[in-house]
This record gives sequence, C-alpha cells and structure tokens, in this order.
Amino acid sequence: MASLTQFKEGSPRWMKDAADTVTRAYAQGTGKTRPNPDFLIIGTKRGGTTSLFNYLLMHPGVLGLFPQLRGRKSTDYFYKERGRGDQWYRSHFHTESYRKMMGLKLGYRPVSGEASPYYQWDPRVAPQVRELNAGIKAIALLRDPVERAWSHHQERVHNGVEPLGFTEALAAEDIRLEGEMGKMLADPDYYSSSHDFYSYRSRGIYLPQIQNWHASFPKEQLLVLRSEDMYKDVQGTFDVVCNFLEIPTHKLPDTRVFNAIATSKIPLEAREALTEFYAPHNAALAEYLGRERLW
Repeated sequence: MASLTQFKEGSPRWMKDAADTVTRAYAQGTGKTRPNPDFLIIGTKRGGTTSLFNYLLMHPGVLGLFPQLRGRKSTDYFYKERGRGDQWYRSHFHTESYRKMMGLKLGYRPVSGEASPYYQWDPRVAPQVRELNAGIKAIALLRDPVERAWSHHQERVHNGVEPLGFTEALAAEDIRLEGEMGKMLADPDYYSSSHDFYSYRSRGIYLPQIQNWHASFPKEQLLVLRSEDMYKDVQGTFDVVCNFLEIPTHKLPDTRVFNAIATSKIPLEAREALTEFYAPHNAALAEYLGRERLW
C-alpha cells in the first residue's frame, strides 16, 4: 500500500484512478475497523466550507479523508453514494488502530470528518446522519444570503453549467426546481442536480435548514457560525471550532481563503430585490438563534 503514496498531482489520470480503485478496495476490506466521522461541515454553499475544512487539516489532531494525499473534502455519501453502503463510507476514514497510535503521540484522540455544503441543504441528510452516528457534531457556516446567491451563480457560470444571467436564473428558479423535492422525498437515492445547482434564492432561506438539523440532533451538537465572522477573524473562529470539537487550539500557519472565485459586483436591482426578500427570513433566523441581526 505504501506505493500508492507515489501518485502525485502530476501523475496521469488513469494512474490516479487505478490507485483510487486499489486503495478503496483495501479500505473497504478493513471497513469494520474504521469508525464513523466525528464531525461534518454541512454548509452553506459558497459559505467557506472548503476554507474551514482546509484550516482543520492544518491541525495535528484532525484527520482528513483516507487516503489524505488526495486532498478530498467530501464523500458525497448522504446524497449521491448511499447505495454503496456504510462500509464503503467508513472506508474513507482512518482505522481505530491508527487513531490510537496518533492519540499516543498527540496526548489526545484525533478527530476526523468531511465537508459538504449539500448536507445542510438536502432535508434527507440529517436523519440519515443520525441513524449512522447520533453523537456526531456538525458545523454550519451561514453567509449573507444575497452575496451567497450571487457567488453561487457565478460559480455555476464558471463551471459551464449555467447559461442564464443572474436575473434570468432567479426568475427561472421555481420552474427549475418544480417537482424535484417530491422526487427526492420519494426516493432516498435520487440526486437532483437542479436542486443542487440552481437553488440560488431558496438556498439562502436558512432557518428551515437549521431547524431540520435540530430535529435530528440536540442544539449543542450543531455549531452555527457566520461566514463573515470567519473571514474577519480566521484564527478566532478556528479556536471556537476547536473548542466545539474538544481538541486543543492550534495556531494556523495559513489563513488564506480557499476555493475563491473572481466575481463582479451583483447588479444593484437584483441586490435590492434579494435584500427585501431575505429580510423577514433573516429576522426569523436571528430570533430563533437568539442573536442580533445577522445581515
């Protein structure tokens, strides 16, 4: 297995695919020795989940997905890969013996997890996670929904899957999403690319998403943060996350933003319309969380 670490980013794609196949087969064969993750970063999309996951990987007591050299942040298990089974899922996390060995070096047990902004958005995920691991901790990063919607659209355009301008995409959102939730609730294995890709406005209505997680987990197992607070004070927010995960705080060697994309300014008319749309939703969220105005 040690030879698999030789496959670097410059290796041909077929070599990486072959390495992945061999590694996953080995990991599945030892799946029963691999505990489920300790934490999930569940969202929101374009809210900093990639940055926070990368910050956590800089902590000596946080284990990435197995094998760590590939640098993945998510398995997509709870909305795309459920058919592969729990042992396949556990194959992405380090063995108990490895964790014990690391624990002896560290003086405390390391934690492991993954990050997917779709986990917060898909209402089927939270109860599925509870069924697998009722003690897991989840972290939600919530970004100003107006800026989030614009960044989401810009990413879809950048990735070549959005032919519409922002205003047109907002106007088409209800039509694009029509019937998709019904299909999702009827079929646990159904993945809706429309629900994932084109939910620019609706994905910023955060309160139902947070309440959905609270329906499956006690509030102390869900840490809700503002993305803007993390970007303003990365180290301070990271310390809060460390305390939540019950690991020692750690001085970050790098606080740059990960997975950023260059965007222009949101059109003024769209900004004003979205600001008005989100105002009551943001107020309800702040009241529910017991916080002052969030945005």
